[in-house]
Amino acid sequence: MTSLTRVAPRRTRVGLVAGGLGAYWPQFPNLLPQLRKSATRVSERLGAIGDIDVVDVGFISDAQEGAAAAEKLRVAGCDLIVGFLTTYMTASMLVPVAQRSGAPVLLINLQPTEKMDHDTFDTGAWLAYCGACPLPEMANAFRRAGVEFRSVSGYVEDERAWARITRWVRAAGVRGALRHGRHGLMGHLYPGMLDVSTDLTSVSAQLGGHVEVLELDDLRVRVERVTDAEASARMELAREVFELDSSVVDEDFAWGAKVSVGLDRLVEDFAIDSLAYYHRGLDGEQHERLGAGMILGASLLTARGVPAAGEYELRNSLAMLIMDRLGAGGSFTELQALNFVDGVVEMGHDGPAHLAISARRPLLRGLGVYHGKRGWGVSVEFDVRQGPVTLLGLGQERDGRYVVIASEGTVVPGPLLRIGNTTSRVDFGRDPGEWTDEWSASGVDHHWALGTGHHAASLRCVAELLGLEFREVRSGS
Repeated sequence: MTSLTRVAPRRTRVGLVAGGLGAYWPQFPNLLPQLRKSATRVSERLGAIGDIDVVDVGFISDAQEGAAAAEKLRVAGCDLIVGFLTTYMTASMLVPVAQRSGAPVLLINLQPTEKMDHDTFDTGAWLAYCGACPLPEMANAFRRAGVEFRSVSGYVEDERAWARITRWVRAAGVRGALRHGRHGLMGHLYPGMLDVSTDLTSVSAQLGGHVEVLELDDLRVRVERVTDAEASARMELAREVFELDSSVVDEDFAWGAKVSVGLDRLVEDFAIDSLAYYHRGLDGEQHERLGAGMILGASLLTARGVPAAGEYELRNSLAMLIMDRLGAGGSFTELQALNFVDGVVEMGHDGPAHLAISARRPLLRGLGVYHGKRGWGVSVEFDVRQGPVTLLGLGQERDGRYVVIASEGTVVPGPLLRIGNTTSRVDFGRDPGEWTDEWSASGVDHHWALGTGHHAASLRCVAELLGLEFREVRSGS
């Protein structure tokens, strides 16, 4: 692996079924061709979202065709089923689709244009605008059948509606990434961090996917096989990606590069989509050196779409994965200090960082000591890009339920620490002390993922599709 090429993410599979009441077709011969044209356009726009495979089962006109479509979509294993209500249709046509697929359902009502032409429209022309009519019927029938759903109404080229549809598709992609993901957990819990300890069964039960328990020796044997030439090539890559501070010791840099190559092989061999790790070690022995040599390689992995979090923070590596799949980056973050003069919350963390959210070329800094940890080596330092950001934490309640917790703010300029951490000054538009108290009381761990852009609305969709509670600590703006 000689570049920062992203690991190809799992593609989102979206099922599409469009329909209308077949009794209309002989009565209004021009209606069905118009509705099929709209259905084709919807299929095109879904496919243009990116990293999407559309399973289009065509147009249905009655309950029998609906049942056949349901079976096709069940076999396809979709992440989201989109039911396009082109005109009136009975609930019996779509309820089987929702029941059999096992996937979340999005009902869309997109009429051809913004409004009807009342002076020229006859009944057949009106019926092409009648997709809203069956929506309450579908909603009622779905509720009575115990099927969760959500809906978007608009018109075919309505960009506001398509923004909402895209949000649901992206959220379904996140759900799919979690349900099909393999999440590595290597080492042991940082002693005493009771908030970050996670019951591994709860991950599979609530999010899906698999937690692969790794030994540090799984990494050790791979690092031992790294050749000098491979380590040198990784150092060259690091020089391209990072600015090297004068504090970097050549021996530590070479070791971090060697561990980085070994990490790549670990991820490949175990097909890992995310990773959380920690090992304490003692007196410079090999496991301590491995644990201390992770930051360079883990940051490069995170930049490539395989998020890695230190301190054994499994739920944080999952939060980082969610943010990455939403295109927001997602860096390992915690509170640093409050600035009551400037009204900002200062946050960041040592260890792995998502290079995509850096305001500048990231820096490799040499550290003789990692605060609160054993070992020494190189660490990644950068300032988060100024502008809107979103925090995402995955909390866990007393009864074991996960909670999706988010807050939106803005990174603003100002002085920052230069200690080998990712750092940011976040303005939440309110007193930093009050925000900190509310954020801490939300149920969040003391770590979270920080990503660029405002994504609370998308995270609310993710939480709904996962069946989890969503909590937002709001800004004052």
